[in-house]
Amino acid sequence: MELTLSDEQIERYSRHIVLEDVGVNGQEKLLASKVLIIGAGGLGAPASLYLAAAGVGTLGLVDADQVDISNLQRQVIHHTDDIGRDKVTSAANKLRAINPDVTVREFHLRAEASNILDLINDYDFVVDGTDNFVAKFLINDACVLGNKPFSHAGILRFDGQLMTVRPGASACYRCVFNQPPPPRAVPSCSQAGVLGAVAGVVGCLQATEALKSLLGLGGLLTDTLLVWNALRMDFRKVKVKRNPRCAVCGEHPTITTLRDEAAAVCDITGKPR
Repeated sequence: MELTLSDEQIERYSRHIVLEDVGVNGQEKLLASKVLIIGAGGLGAPASLYLAAAGVGTLGLVDADQVDISNLQRQVIHHTDDIGRDKVTSAANKLRAINPDVTVREFHLRAEASNILDLINDYDFVVDGTDNFVAKFLINDACVLGNKPFSHAGILRFDGQLMTVRPGASACYRCVFNQPPPPRAVPSCSQAGVLGAVAGVVGCLQATEALKSLLGLGGLLTDTLLVWNALRMDFRKVKVKRNPRCAVCGEHPTITTLRDEAAAVCDITGKPR
């Protein structure tokens, strides 16, 4: 169905509309688009705030946790008064306040093998805002099997990384990392720490990738791992390529149905950063 912008919408999105590569048609495309954000924490917070402000018409939020005081150092969508509330409810209230054009769907649950294909089915793009390898491999495998483009990202201490996956057209997360690391090989965010602003930068980059994908603009971070160190303010692009022996997207895939892998790192909680 063709959308027609109201006068108020034309004013709200005027800085998009004056962009030659976006314009009215591009803004209408955003309003008709749907993005699922798995994890309403450090990465999902800035990503969802900017996607809502941009006028992405439907945002889905998936998170099973409640707001904790330790989240507030980086999960900027939550406020002190939200401590103890469900994260999806806290986040959804902020997104609706930012932009009433946006429909926000709340999923107070953990993404698992039994439900993730149904969760992603109705969306045009997926943002991985989780903080553990079990969830990241599950999201990758589900998006590959479900043919959904998605943005992977991870942060720890002063470092961040991200890549965009277009199933069938680019390397997937499993092409690059193959399988979760062995137990105790990688510390969790709560053990090693993370500079709060690192989450903000990387989450905003994920939102940028989502918007570009929805609009069909520019070059996405496909077949590319963007690695950033905040202390050195050093951004590096590492080229990656599809692995023909990848277990999920290779020539002879062995992963054809989803499963919940055992926790592979210490202190796995599934909580978003």
